[in-house]
Amino acid sequence: MYSVETISVIVLAGGASRRMGANKALLPVSDQETLVSRVVANLAVLSDDIVLVSNTPELYADLPVRHTADQFVGAGPLAGLHAGLQAVQRRWAFIAACDMPLIDHRLVRYMVLLTEGYDAVAPRIDQAIEPLHALYSQDCLPAIEARLKDGQRRMISFYPDVRVRYMESREVAIFDREGRSFANANTPEDWERLKTLIGA
Repeated sequence: MYSVETISVIVLAGGASRRMGANKALLPVSDQETLVSRVVANLAVLSDDIVLVSNTPELYADLPVRHTADQFVGAGPLAGLHAGLQAVQRRWAFIAACDMPLIDHRLVRYMVLLTEGYDAVAPRIDQAIEPLHALYSQDCLPAIEARLKDGQRRMISFYPDVRVRYMESREVAIFDREGRSFANANTPEDWERLKTLIGA
């Protein structure tokens, strides 16, 4: 059984934010805080090893993180996961997008308890997988790299090649019945809803 201290955290901040129309990572939560800084602060409870994946690290120089960049540039979140897993200090890493500030620590800690015998742990809410709120072992790297070299970009494209423990809706609901952990800001409408949830 793993303890939470054994995981690293990967935050993806490399998206183009096309639907938002602006860099969503830098959306202001308050005068002193951006969306990504809120995410990092929230996840710092889970690990002292946080890696931020971005091809523009200068935008995030003030964050208490280590930085890495995509090796497969332009290949989306899967390339970010690949870069992050290569950079983290621990075998297991929790990944989150830069626009998910309401992740429940209890839920992640429960996920950590499910890792034994698997290569990945991912929520599956009503059959919809949440690959950007998941735990991945570095053992996934060969499968991820093979898919990227094959030109595949879907975040779950490598899942058939590894051992995945799906955390079903009923398990998630024990900790986060309303699904706040998965709230994000893909569009301006999403951002307005998210601001209401976080009191921004």
